[in-house]
Amino acid sequence: MFDNLTKVELYSVLTGIFTACLIISNIIAGKTFSFFSFVLPCGVIIFPVIYIVNDVLAEVYGYRKARNVILLGFFMNMVAVICYAVTIYLPAPVFFENSEAFNAVLGSTWRLLLASFLAYLAGSLVNAKLMVFLKEKSEDSLFFRCIVSTFVGEGLDAIIFISIGFLGTMPLEALISMIIAQAIFKTVYEIIVYPLTKYVIGSVKALPEN
Repeated sequence: MFDNLTKVELYSVLTGIFTACLIISNIIAGKTFSFFSFVLPCGVIIFPVIYIVNDVLAEVYGYRKARNVILLGFFMNMVAVICYAVTIYLPAPVFFENSEAFNAVLGSTWRLLLASFLAYLAGSLVNAKLMVFLKEKSEDSLFFRCIVSTFVGEGLDAIIFISIGFLGTMPLEALISMIIAQAIFKTVYEIIVYPLTKYVIGSVKALPEN
């Protein structure tokens, strides 16, 4: 799969995937959907991919390089938000009939943006740090490292994002249910795709350094 790439080259590819998925997730995070009896933010659709890439970065490249990608993703998301704000502010010509829809999709409230940014930073950094910490304790427990780091990181992400973004807009019981459902949903997702995560990590580790 990665035969023609080195670890250095793949690091750039993973950085691009991580950043793109983060920006997409923040565009769709403002909408919720019903999943059986649970209500979830639509960001869960793609956020698990971010944490899988996060696991690969932390496991193969170490915490410092994983942290650099996380911070880059945060910065690029800020750039995207600023571009959205400027675009919405610029006057549209009279023949452009979709201004309201455009503004509704990309004009997220500052409350949701703050919730998303704080949740992303805390969840991603804790996920990466815990992944590396557990690796130092045991090299033979990749499944345990991936799942535990994701559950803790996603749990923290869910608590911060949903509490800041939706507190006061829905009953407390629904809020708590939403937090639990989001953390479990993302963790189960990673369990399901763990064989792919393991394969990618193994393939990347086998690549030449340069």
